[in-house]
Amino acid sequence: MLTAARLGAAALSAALLAGAAAAPALADSPSTGATAPVPEGLYGKGDPTYDGVWRQSLALTALTGAKVTPADSAVSWLTGQQCADGGWPSYRADTSAACDAKNEDSNATAVAVQALVALGGHQDAVDKGVQWLKANQNADGSWAYTPGTPGDANSTGLAVNALLAAKLDPAGVAKSGRSAFDGLALFQLGCAAPADQRGAFAYQPDPTGALAPNALASGQASLAAAGGKLPVTNTNRTDAAPKALPCADGATEPLVPRADSAEAAGAYLTAQLAAGGQHLTLSLPGATPTPDYTATAWAALGLIQGGHPQQAAGAVDWLAKEGGTWTKSGTDASATATLLLVAQAAQRDPAAFGGDLVAQLTALGPAPKATAPASASASASSAPAKKKDDGLGQWWPIGIGLLIGVGGGLVLSLQRKRGLKR
Repeated sequence: MLTAARLGAAALSAALLAGAAAAPALADSPSTGATAPVPEGLYGKGDPTYDGVWRQSLALTALTGAKVTPADSAVSWLTGQQCADGGWPSYRADTSAACDAKNEDSNATAVAVQALVALGGHQDAVDKGVQWLKANQNADGSWAYTPGTPGDANSTGLAVNALLAAKLDPAGVAKSGRSAFDGLALFQLGCAAPADQRGAFAYQPDPTGALAPNALASGQASLAAAGGKLPVTNTNRTDAAPKALPCADGATEPLVPRADSAEAAGAYLTAQLAAGGQHLTLSLPGATPTPDYTATAWAALGLIQGGHPQQAAGAVDWLAKEGGTWTKSGTDASATATLLLVAQAAQRDPAAFGGDLVAQLTALGPAPKATAPASASASASSAPAKKKDDGLGQWWPIGIGLLIGVGGGLVLSLQRKRGLKR
């Protein structure tokens, strides 16, 4: 049986409706049944059937942010997975055969678009991917994991991330008059919810239409609500904590206004992280709650994008300390790439983030074309100050005195040098 971490969001719908966390396939450990062979150029060593495009896209995005130039085979593997209509499936073994449209999914397509934007030079593939997302937007503005089914917060958030990466305004991407942001708002708990749940995202409404907070949905959707994409490079910050959703006494508005969405999500996540020891929790029916590394990572990304790195710092520290369990000591490509994206967003040293994440991720794929040299700042800090004669332009005579006396004269010259302390 496949584990929850391996299954796509659509396959977990029943569990999600019961309040469990969901994600597209986020781990690449082998399944217990027959496994597909790992193709050349793919990051990760496990069966790619359920997460090949997902983990490849995250790996390429994270390594590009680390100034690593991936091998051509790694990039061509991802572009080769794209279907003629512009979408991506989780994985297709035979790229010479036409795609089956029912196997294409919004999550794989959204992260592939973001990876190719980060890499640069793949505008045609990006444009086709965006057109696929537009064509498969639901009438309520949302996206489903599998087109033709009800939308969910995770898939809608990822689609918004992709639109932003492609430099499109999600407010202008609409179906039947409902924009991508309108679709995202369908899953966020507003003033009608209990105070401690306001700002959270549900995966989907339950059969009665009610929304229940979901850790991963809240984490992933928060990045979209904050207007972010992968990789997160936002440098705007505020020293203030995120603002809780303003609700008047007796307010029952079910929808969160767009202007308040990111702050409300940030306030909810900040409270949940603080209550959970700086991590979110995975709760599946009949299972003991466990730390949700994926949800915690996306929550940190959302908070940083929203301008609240101080509120994300505790989660970032927790991930740096505990992330080795999640990445299986750097052998899980999806987890390692996500952790590297968090380290980059938080401006932490990825070489000392529970291990050398760049080296670990690079080792899981084909040898890169080029790797980044040691950072200039690190080189400067480790190299001793060097004195050098830069020529007469760097020397200033201060004064010349001539002493006249028996036996001759002495010339005194005082000089200053620049650039001894950088």
